[in-house]
Amino acid sequence: MLVSNTTKIALEASLKKLLVQKPLDKITINDITSDCGISRMSFYYHFKDIYDLVEWCCVEDGKRALQDKKTYDTWQEGVCQIFEAVMENKTFILNVYRSVGRGKVERYLHKLTYQLIVGVVDEKSTQADLTEEDKAFIAEFYKYGFVGMMLDWIERGMRDDYGKLVEMMSITLRGCITNSIHNFEAERHIGNKA
Repeated sequence: MLVSNTTKIALEASLKKLLVQKPLDKITINDITSDCGISRMSFYYHFKDIYDLVEWCCVEDGKRALQDKKTYDTWQEGVCQIFEAVMENKTFILNVYRSVGRGKVERYLHKLTYQLIVGVVDEKSTQADLTEEDKAFIAEFYKYGFVGMMLDWIERGMRDDYGKLVEMMSITLRGCITNSIHNFEAERHIGNKA
């Protein structure tokens, strides 16, 4: 498992290095494997194509950024760290955004953001009478707001102060997830009485 991860990390480093030099659509698997000294066969053992590697890179960067920031008290820090991870990989993200389009980047960000929000929803709903479907819906709903704001920020070239953006998102969302949980629970009890 460790060797497998080392290979993936080497491929990630080569991809990011090459993306500083040229756009994603001009990079070949041969470029990546030559740069890091790994065989094409090893590449295909881990990834089906370059876009699969790109997705893995985005998700791994996000996981590293989030680490233990999936609680109600730390979600704002988690969102801030996702922005920081994107900023640290600005050339990579902008190149991927321009090469594969908003839809692909949106999919990567959805995976990350959903994990963050569902952790908060799970924590805040431990005493609530909610189904897993209810919790998933709440997390999905808020995920779209987070990702939409981040995609707009990326589209603007990441020039805006993301700290201010996260602060404004925090103000907007203060109490909203908890309120959504209470609303779902109240609706469930009304439905059970009918």
